Amino acid sequence: CAQGSSHPPPSPLSFSLTVTSEQIEHLHRRFKQLSRDQLTIRKENFDSIPDLEFNPIRGKIVHAFFDKRNLRQESDGLADEINFEDFLTIMSYFRPIEMNMDEEQLDRFRKEKLKFLFHMYDSDHDGKITLQEYRNVVEELLSGNPHLEKESARSIADGAMMEAASICVGQMGPDQVYEGITFEDFLKMWQGIDIETKMHVRFLNMETIAHCY
Repeated sequence: CAQGSSHPPPSPLSFSLTVTSEQIEHLHRRFKQLSRDQLTIRKENFDSIPDLEFNPIRGKIVHAFFDKRNLRQESDGLADEINFEDFLTIMSYFRPIEMNMDEEQLDRFRKEKLKFLFHMYDSDHDGKITLQEYRNVVEELLSGNPHLEKESARSIADGAMMEAASICVGQMGPDQVYEGITFEDFLKMWQGIDIETKMHVRFLNMETIAHCY
């Protein structure tokens, strides 16, 4: 569907330097399918993706693609539309581990992924997530599991909130006021969890998008 079009310049991120021209081509085709051959993607372009229709955190996923913090812009808030370079920037958060990464690069790589995830929880852009907000997102995620009863999902979400409280609130002094989960707290909560290989975007599968027309 991209016949006769030239490719926009790749994003000036490490991501663009570590993928092949074939992978850039593939991402460009996906972008063109999502945008319906336009130069930009708007939120409504995500409305007809079957894999997203019943996703319990669909709104947060779409929100993340237009979140200016994820687009590495100075200001926060949401962009009205994203171009191909923006699209590559977002996809850079989902790139796999490379074998030649040293320890410092792996640490930065992990923090980038967790920052993206943190922004999905921090929907009001205030740099903090309340314990209740954290609990709600966990329950939303679990609600998409057809094998898990609502009561069980609620119980797991309660447990996740209590665990977060023990990590965040438990480290505070008696005179400190708890204002919410900071990014530093978020890093501690995700210690030992393999986020590096678990973040993926299955709904960008080419065959799935082909059915959106």
